[in-house]
Amino acid sequence: MVKAGFGSSAADTGKGKSKVSKRITHGFHMVKGKSKHAMEDYVVSGFKQQSDTELGLFAIFDGHLGHDVASYLQNHLFENILKEPGFWTDTENAIRRAYRKTDDEILEKSFSLGGGSTAVTAILINGQKLVVANVGDSRAVICKNGVAKQLSVDHEPSQEKRLIESRGGFVSNLPGDVPRVDGQLAVARAFGDKSLKRHLSSEPDISMLNIDKDTEFIILASDGIWKVVSNQEAVDAIKNIRDPRTAAKHLIAEALSRKSKDDISCIVVKFQ
Repeated sequence: MVKAGFGSSAADTGKGKSKVSKRITHGFHMVKGKSKHAMEDYVVSGFKQQSDTELGLFAIFDGHLGHDVASYLQNHLFENILKEPGFWTDTENAIRRAYRKTDDEILEKSFSLGGGSTAVTAILINGQKLVVANVGDSRAVICKNGVAKQLSVDHEPSQEKRLIESRGGFVSNLPGDVPRVDGQLAVARAFGDKSLKRHLSSEPDISMLNIDKDTEFIILASDGIWKVVSNQEAVDAIKNIRDPRTAAKHLIAEALSRKSKDDISCIVVKFQ
């Protein structure tokens, strides 16, 4: 279920480090939830050399109604992003185009790729510049001087109700349940989900920032953590753990101790 770095081996945990800047390390861990279906999360975590630039590529894809779309994203989304001719000169728009292109590919293959997936992606350029994009409710959080800051946007149906209704859809809000697009999906943006696509967006929110001396680490995690752990609680839980894989494991263990039942994936990138 995981692309550990960029090899062919599958694993539910792993770690590595940058070759350009040895002070940057990363680690990931995954745990299947209590549902009866197979694990639906996929992860990319590793560094790739492209010409004279080192790219840290990190992503969590949280599938729903099957894992096929998340698997497709794992294998194709970064490839499409880096193929965009404007990636180096107009990075934000290049990522938007790549997200749309990838969603179009998934929809064209909807007969074989059932369901959908959320995504949060982070590209670290030469250890100095970070570009985060997301659709759905997996989240990226950065820690600077011990303070947590959310870099992604949780795309909740209640927050995008007007947009969904303008497309002819509706948001249900039944007692004891979370708001859902057309009474089905608990996120307002996702890849795939062809039956809901008229009312559902795959447009990413994007943030870009420079990595400075105050940057301590980045967390990428699926909503199985964020349903039960706040941004600052997550930062506080791992700020004194030097090894990033150990930190990812610890954060997942904390979520499980708070009765999280979902599939959980977590990546931690440390700037030592």
